[in-house]
Formats: sequence, structure tokens, C-alpha cells
Amino acid sequence: MTKVIRIGTRDSELALWQAKTVQNALEQTGHKTELVPVKSTGDLNLDQPLYEMGITGIFTKTLDVAMIKGEIDIAVHSMKDVPTALPKGIVEGAVMKRASNKDILIHKGLDFLNSLGTIATGSLRRKAQWLHKYPDHKVVDLRGNVNTRMKKLEDNDWNGAIFAAAGLERIQIKPENFINLNWMIPAPAQGAMLIVAMENDEYCRKALSALNHRQSETCVHVEREFLRVLEGGCTAPIGASAKIVDQNIYFKGALFSIDGQQKIEVERTLPLNEDAEMGKECAEEVLRNGGAELMKKIKTVLNKD
Repeated sequence: MTKVIRIGTRDSELALWQAKTVQNALEQTGHKTELVPVKSTGDLNLDQPLYEMGITGIFTKTLDVAMIKGEIDIAVHSMKDVPTALPKGIVEGAVMKRASNKDILIHKGLDFLNSLGTIATGSLRRKAQWLHKYPDHKVVDLRGNVNTRMKKLEDNDWNGAIFAAAGLERIQIKPENFINLNWMIPAPAQGAMLIVAMENDEYCRKALSALNHRQSETCVHVEREFLRVLEGGCTAPIGASAKIVDQNIYFKGALFSIDGQQKIEVERTLPLNEDAEMGKECAEEVLRNGGAELMKKIKTVLNKD
């Protein structure tokens, strides 16, 4: 049996770049494809911070519905936007080879770092970590696709804005006036692309299995398990980074208070074949060290807002 695989994607420039990358990979393995762009709820409402909208998976839900209704066969996501629990009937098809998972600061000069400044980001994780390092700075909300956010930075008197390096690199709009935020712990699965399919669609699942990058899959699964056990959803101030060097997997994760004043961090190294419970065990260590109480406070604040 052969069929045209309908690839669902958000309609931003970055999302389309990601979907076309998957399309090219599938066509190179002999499959016929068609792109089906849709606009997500998260793209339609740019006036409200994500955490205030109270919806987990706000960038993926529209595509989930389209897949369940049979309007598309697979969907391509930035994996950091995907909830740790997929909807019933939808499964991971492939994790593409990961790009950079780093955060970067696009700035208008760096003098403000040693004084007062204003930074823009729509991410609670980035906000908390910035305030942890620069408690006297102000952080303002910034929403929209990467092109929209770059334009907003240009049009406002902010000192800078925080972006994922991978997104700007993929569509080749990373400017020269940036610095790498090597001290900032990235979002779980940042820089990775996930392709999902229906569990009962054997044709698409087999087609996608050829695209899976095993090392990337291993790392993002550790990070996402850390997130899942902390019960963070996609908006809580949680950072996680796993990397494989030789035959070891290195993990660093942290939970922050929303104002950045509190930080509970964990680091661990294990042989690669012993990583099955790594994310879970690291999250449990954070919870034991005050994370359970901090998560209650975070949820109270978010629910109040």
C-alpha cells in the first residue's frame, strides 16, 4: 500500500521550514507527501502571556484535532511545545536530529548588563533564570513567531530579547548582535523536532521510523521525563539538558520560582545503558529538596493569574 502522507504544520516561517525538512526526508525515502498548514490557537492570541491562557499544548492542540479527524496523517512540532502526555491515539513517530538547544540574547548593546535593563521574553523559564542572574532588571512579555518577536524588539526600547538559537538559525535570521546564554538551562527538548502519527496508522509509523535519530530521542526523553515528574507542563520555570558524550549521558536540570529568587538544581552522569530512570530520579531529587513545595506555590500563582 502507498498513499500521500499529509503533513500538518503551523503556518509560521519556522514551522513551515521544519515541515519541509520532514517532507524532504520522507520523499528521499520514496514517499509521496503534501503539506497542510493550519493556524494554532497560540498563534491567534498574541496579546496574552502563554501561562495566563491556561492551556497545555496550545501550539499542538489544533494539529492533534486535525489528525484525529483524519484531515492530516502526521504533524511536525517543535518538541518543546509538545505536552509530555500525548492525546489518546497519537504517538511519537520520530525525533529528528537535534539542532542547538541553547538560548541566545539579541541585544542593542551590553552596557545595561551591569546596571538596569529591560529584557523581553514570553517564557517563564527564561524570565525566572534572567531574574535569578539579574534581579534588578525588568522582564516584559513577548509573544509571536520569531519574525514577529524580532520586529517587536526593533520597535520597542527594550535592551534585548531572548530566543532559541535553533529557530533563528533554521530560517537564517540570527543577527550579529547576539550573545550565547551558556548559563541558561534550556527548555526540555529545545532544538528538537517531533513528528507524531496516529497509533493505528502503520504505514506512516513505518515511514517515520526511518527518520528517527536515536541519540536525540534518548536525550529529549530524559529531559521530558524530568518535566513530566515535576508536573510542569510547558510553561513552568523548568530547565533541562541532557547530552551524550562517549558512552555517558550528562544531565542538568533546575526548577525556579517565578521571580527567579529560588533555584533547585540537579546534575547527574550515568552510563548510557543505565539512563532509563534518569529523568524521573533527577526530578524526584528536586522534589525532595524543596521542589514539591515550590511547585505548589507556582501553580497557585499561575491559577490566580
